[in-house]
Amino acid sequence: MNMNSSIMSLVSLLMTLSLLLLSSSSSGVFVAADGDATDGAAATDGATDGGEKEEGKVEDMSNRKLAREAPKDDFDVKSHFDWGTYYDPKSIFCGEYDCYGILGFDFESFNNEKPTQKMITKRYRSLSRHWHPDKSKHKDAKERFVKIARAYEVLTKDDTRKEYDMLRYNQEAYYKKYGSNVMFTFAPKSDTMVVLFFVLFLINGFAYFAQYNKWNKVCERLSKAATEDWNQSQGGTSESKELREHAIEIMNETKEAEKSTDADKKVLKTNGKKKALKLTTKEKKQQLDDELRPIIQKLAFEVEDFGAGFHKPTWKDLVVLKLAVFPYHFSFIAAWQMKYWIRRIQKKDLSDDEKNVLTERAVGNVIWEFASEKEKETMITRELWNLSNFKEWNEEREFSKLSKAEQKQYKAMIKHQKANKQN
Repeated sequence: MNMNSSIMSLVSLLMTLSLLLLSSSSSGVFVAADGDATDGAAATDGATDGGEKEEGKVEDMSNRKLAREAPKDDFDVKSHFDWGTYYDPKSIFCGEYDCYGILGFDFESFNNEKPTQKMITKRYRSLSRHWHPDKSKHKDAKERFVKIARAYEVLTKDDTRKEYDMLRYNQEAYYKKYGSNVMFTFAPKSDTMVVLFFVLFLINGFAYFAQYNKWNKVCERLSKAATEDWNQSQGGTSESKELREHAIEIMNETKEAEKSTDADKKVLKTNGKKKALKLTTKEKKQQLDDELRPIIQKLAFEVEDFGAGFHKPTWKDLVVLKLAVFPYHFSFIAAWQMKYWIRRIQKKDLSDDEKNVLTERAVGNVIWEFASEKEKETMITRELWNLSNFKEWNEEREFSKLSKAEQKQYKAMIKHQKANKQN
């Protein structure tokens, strides 16, 4: 009896515990996904709200935050042609254009908000699709496509974009890093052929003027020497003597014969009366020189070639022509010189041509050209290509140019020097 009652008590206890467990499961605790506990009432309310939504009741949205709307991009790809400017002469970034400007951004408006990587990528894609060489027929499509790709590359790398922004208003830093000589670049804008033609025109004009001035000076000197009847010591030559004689002949042919008495008198009018004065020798010469001057000047300037390069300029003096024939003259001189050295090595006697050339080189082209045939033969005979002979000949020339008084003084000086050496 007692055992049965104990068993019954145990069974009743287990049943009581079972009921307690069942009641806690119907109204008990739910565990949230993040580990926080919520009561059954809250779950029940959630189920009730869901039921209300299903029944069509409007939810109150006044206390909930609205999602942020993305700003609208009104960028027009087709009308975007202004790429801005940037100081980048070495083309480290985008050259003369602004990388931001290429992609349609204005750097000056970045105080509000800078473009993000996403915005830059979006602009790049739209621009590259529009300017792709396979799609666009614009003549600059390929160049623009390359520039757009370069701008995207610069602005999507943090280090290059940071440096690009920093150097925008700091050209001094650009100089220090990439060199200061970038300020000076050569960009020819003129046609090369036009410039070449202009330079050749100036060179030929200068050559013509120089040759004309050279010929004109010889004409003036010859005219003066013939008019004033210079002797050898004064710089007169056989040509000036001949020119003066020719002018006198012309003057005598064109001038009427005058009486000898009229030639020796100068008539002056004094109070309506004529008074004859006798001319001095100096006045006669001056009168003759004045009459001969215009005739001599005309004759002197009619001589177009005096030799030794003193000639009136012609088309043969064009620099272009001289440059064209220069290789021929140079090769001819080089061949002659080579032949001369070979003959000297063979110890052969000088030929007549070699004597002429060596003498001309010794005395100079001008003296050789103006010398008569007799004078040339004398110079060749004296072997002026030898230095000692040339010095002696040159001293004689300088001595002949002196006046008689100067020659006398020079001889006395030489005699005195010899006497001092002997003592």
